[in-house]
Amino acid sequence: MQAAISVTPTRMPELLLGLATVRPVFIWGAPGIGKSSLVRAFAESLGLECVSLLGTQLAPEDLIGVPQIRDGRSVFCPPEAIARPEPYCLFLDELNAATPDVQKAFYSLILDRRIGGYELPPGSIVIGAGNRATDNALARPISSALVNRLVHVHLQASATDWLTWAGEHGIHPWVTDYLTDRPDHLWAKPPKTEEPFSTPRSWHMLSDALHSFGAGLDEDTLKAIAHGTLTPAHAVAFCGYVKIVRSRFGLDAILKGDARWPHRVEDRDLLYYLADAFRGRLVKELPASREHASPAARQTAHRAKALLVQLAEISVEVAQTVIAEDADGNPVLPAWFLVEAARDMPRLVEARR
Repeated sequence: MQAAISVTPTRMPELLLGLATVRPVFIWGAPGIGKSSLVRAFAESLGLECVSLLGTQLAPEDLIGVPQIRDGRSVFCPPEAIARPEPYCLFLDELNAATPDVQKAFYSLILDRRIGGYELPPGSIVIGAGNRATDNALARPISSALVNRLVHVHLQASATDWLTWAGEHGIHPWVTDYLTDRPDHLWAKPPKTEEPFSTPRSWHMLSDALHSFGAGLDEDTLKAIAHGTLTPAHAVAFCGYVKIVRSRFGLDAILKGDARWPHRVEDRDLLYYLADAFRGRLVKELPASREHASPAARQTAHRAKALLVQLAEISVEVAQTVIAEDADGNPVLPAWFLVEAARDMPRLVEARR
């Protein structure tokens, strides 16, 4: 299911308060962006226990129950996890990853709030959640009958929301400082291959690992845990950032001429990070039109071209990343600057072709 409108984690509790208390809700979203924790926190805010059922680990009888004979008749007894006397939040996690038979077993529970002879206590709420098929996650098509029994809400990752949460929950300062500079690295689209990718959950895991190893964390271990949790490009950039924190290198010093680009082979991850930060600085400071460039912006452009030449002398490949197009093939830096770069650095531009 594609999102027409998406909401951020901060907005979601207010939306659930108006929806989930009157109708069952289904939350769609990519893996690792906090759907489950958000539902648990929402239930806690209402004073309700959150009972989670994982769709991928259920069989129909886990919901319908098993039959017993009473007065010569068979009676289905729902499981203890569901049949509770007090109101609660029933969280159907990975609902759209369940088999069709399990999905059918949910119909009456979702629409009529009952299983067999058991009815959810007044004040109970039902919330489902799942990943989208486009996320390369386990997701099965759900029938129109089930779709029509739910109010659908799409959750999107928000760096602003997550950083606010991180500041209140002891996330490692390297992680929060890095994502403050690179909020676009909080989440990455799940890859088609089996490899780690960046999500709020994976950054949280990296933070836990950094706390676990402490100040004695060595460079090789840092690379291992970063590449074990993040999108490869983000892992390289993060390791470069940490090296900056631990060393004398810094983009501001390079821009001022107080330091040069790191040139050792073992500093290549640092070089990639600095080049990426350099690109981001140019995006912020160079106007779209040269006519609107202030004297300071023109000075920045002049200095940038000199730094690109120096960078290309170390690695043409790294220098090319500064002027590269985005994933959709669109220019990121202003056209007038790219034209000047093509004129002054033909070797660098040829490397792009």
